[in-house]
Amino acid sequence: MRMDLSPLRDSRDFRLLFGSGVIGMFGTFLTLVAVPLQMKQLTDSPLAVGLVSAAEFVPMVVCGLWGGAIADALDRRKIILYTEVGLCLTVTILLVNALLPEPRVWVLYVVGAMSAGFGSLQRPSLESLMPRVVRHDQLAAAAALGAFRWNLGAIIAPGLSGLIAAAYGVAAAYAINVATFLASLVLLWLVKAPPQAEDASPASIRSMVEGVRYAAGRPDLMGTYLVDVAAMVFAFSTALYPFLADQVGSPESLGLFYSAAAVGSLIASVTSGWTGHVHRHGLGVIVAALVWGIAVALAAVMPNMWGILAFFALAGAADMISGVFRATIWNQTIPDSYRGRLAGIELLSYTSGPMLGNARAGLMDHLGGTRFSLGAGGLLCVGAVVALAGLLPKFRDYDARTDEHAVRERARREELARATAS
Repeated sequence: MRMDLSPLRDSRDFRLLFGSGVIGMFGTFLTLVAVPLQMKQLTDSPLAVGLVSAAEFVPMVVCGLWGGAIADALDRRKIILYTEVGLCLTVTILLVNALLPEPRVWVLYVVGAMSAGFGSLQRPSLESLMPRVVRHDQLAAAAALGAFRWNLGAIIAPGLSGLIAAAYGVAAAYAINVATFLASLVLLWLVKAPPQAEDASPASIRSMVEGVRYAAGRPDLMGTYLVDVAAMVFAFSTALYPFLADQVGSPESLGLFYSAAAVGSLIASVTSGWTGHVHRHGLGVIVAALVWGIAVALAAVMPNMWGILAFFALAGAADMISGVFRATIWNQTIPDSYRGRLAGIELLSYTSGPMLGNARAGLMDHLGGTRFSLGAGGLLCVGAVVALAGLLPKFRDYDARTDEHAVRERARREELARATAS
């Protein structure tokens, strides 16, 4: 059950990336809470809050695919550094807008779209760098550590953000995020990633299409994408949290709603040693997605805040386990020459879902109320996951010990390690 820390012990570059991620995640969660809170203060509209995510969707899709193409063609380290600077600038704009006598609503939409674009350009390079700095047999442990890093920020930052916003205003949360980006840049500058292969495909529309074709030809990969998108579109509902907190009579506890899922996820992370002994990762993703949907549906009928928080925590634990198994399938089976482009597709699967989920949540809240939106979304998630499990038997039956892609990539990594040692 104990978390496997071997990637931190064995890889200097993984330690630097991990440290940068901890700092960056802390600041990013401050903004993730501050933006919808500021939008609520300016408009008092669930639909307006949900549309922040909708505004991010198009740049996320375009930049995610292009980010995957350039990650396979250019220096991944430089891409990460340049986009980190861009992300820092977007938060600086939010800070300036928040300091205006009358902050502009349209700035939240435009800067949200810009931030989604920079983040989507960066993420494929970050994801595709991981198999280069971590041994093949440590990939599941690295994924669990990455989830732990995310959850640590998700637990601490939302609560602090609520306190900071209440005491000093949302501008203070944005200012802290700017500082965290500057600190993260220093650590990323110290990373010394292996160079790209000399015969790497140039970034182009053709290379992007090749990546999409490769993914479409792998039912096991398509299952990881489709199940996660379905789970997020139907059951991700953070846009409802400010209104849910008001309904339970505790608006000052808004940060707890954002932190609850991360608490469950953190508990799952620190007890994740067992995941290294699981080989049926596809089935693991399916079960975890079902638990996620059921937990969200049950949260909708809880009469008080603590019951809601408990089921949000269970949902967070299930989501973390799903993420570990999905990342393990990706990192164990995708060749390095496709890793960036497939990371772009992965980005679309696990970021487009929450964006569309928040838009769906806002619309369903408008039609039937907050509790209706939350509960119906959870039930729709369960139905969609069951249907996908039946339609994708190769994904459902995936076994890392026998899958041809996993066996081939494991042999390639072992041969590369022997060649490097000699």
